Amino acid sequence: MSRSLSLAAFGFAAAALVSSAHAADAVRFGTDWFPQAEHGGYYQAVADGTYAKYGLDVTIVPGGPDANNEQLLFDGQLDFYMGSSTGALAANATGKQTVTLAAIFQKDPQVLIANRETGYSSIDQLAGASKYLIGDDGLHTYFAWLQAKFPAFTSDKVAPYNFSTDPFIADKTLIQQGYLTSEPYEIEAKTGTMPLVFLFADAGYATYANTIETMKPWYDANKDVAKRFVEASIIGWYNYLYGDRAAADAAILKANPELTQDRLDTSVKAMKAFGLVNSGDAEMKGIGCINPDRWNQFATTLAEIGVIAKGIDSAAALDTSLVCQGLGKDLVK
Repeated sequence: MSRSLSLAAFGFAAAALVSSAHAADAVRFGTDWFPQAEHGGYYQAVADGTYAKYGLDVTIVPGGPDANNEQLLFDGQLDFYMGSSTGALAANATGKQTVTLAAIFQKDPQVLIANRETGYSSIDQLAGASKYLIGDDGLHTYFAWLQAKFPAFTSDKVAPYNFSTDPFIADKTLIQQGYLTSEPYEIEAKTGTMPLVFLFADAGYATYANTIETMKPWYDANKDVAKRFVEASIIGWYNYLYGDRAAADAAILKANPELTQDRLDTSVKAMKAFGLVNSGDAEMKGIGCINPDRWNQFATTLAEIGVIAKGIDSAAALDTSLVCQGLGKDLVK
C-alpha cells in the first residue's frame, strides 16, 4: 500500500445483470485507502459480475489521507465501510451505533520494520532501537498495546512517521511502522534488500482488519441487502485470491495508476504467505469469519490499555450471523 499517491476520485458500478422485474440495490462501500490489492476481492466482485448476480449495484469509494470514509458511514453517505475491530469498538465507545458483519483479514497487516543489519529476531527486541517512527493513529492503538505487552518500548523514543521510508533507509538504527504489503517492498525496491518485518498480529495483537462495517439502524432496515453484500464480497475474495483476477487488477490499476502489476502480484503473494485472509477460523469456516470470543477479549484488552472505556458492550457491535458458514471454500485452488 503506497501512501505517497495522489487521491483520485473513483467509482465503479456493476452492470445490472439482474432480473428485469427488479432493479439492483445500489450500495456504496468505502475503503480505508487508495485502491490496491488489499481491496482486491471487492473489485473482483464488481469486475466479474458477482455483485450484479446478487442483485447489487456497488460503487467503491476509495479512502486516503484526504478522505474520511468512516465519518461518511456515520453520516449515512456510505452503506458499508472497510474498517477494523479496533475502529469499530472505539466508535461504539463514543456512542456510534456501528455493527461489524465480516472480517476479511484475520490478521491486521500492520508491522514494525527494522533494518536487516540489526539482527533483531523478535518484536520485543525492537524496543532497543534508537527511535520508533510511529503515526498518530498507531500511537494510540497498536503501539499502546505494544507498550503494555513489552514495557521496554518507551514513549520518549517515538517520532512521527511521515509516510516516507527515506529516514529509515538513511539511519540503520531506526525502526518504523508499516503495512505488510507496502513499505517492506518499497524499501527493498530502493535498497535491494528486504528489511526485517514483524507482524503485530503474530505477537498477539488480535484486532480484525478489512472488516465490513455498517450502521446498526441501517442494517436493521436492510438485512437482506447486507446479507447479499457480505456473501458476494466473500465470493469475490475467494475468486481474487484463487481464481482469475485479471479484470479486478485492471480496475485497480485504472483507479490507481501509480500502482504496478508487480506490486499487485507481490501483495497477493504476501497476503497468502502470511495468512492475512484465509487462516485461523476462516480456514475452517470460510473467509470473513469472526470469532465472538476473540472479538470480546480484544475489546477487554483495549479497555485495559485505555484505548476504549471499560464496560463497553462489545457484543452489541458485532453480528456473525452472515459468516462462518463455509461459503466459498470450494473455490480454493
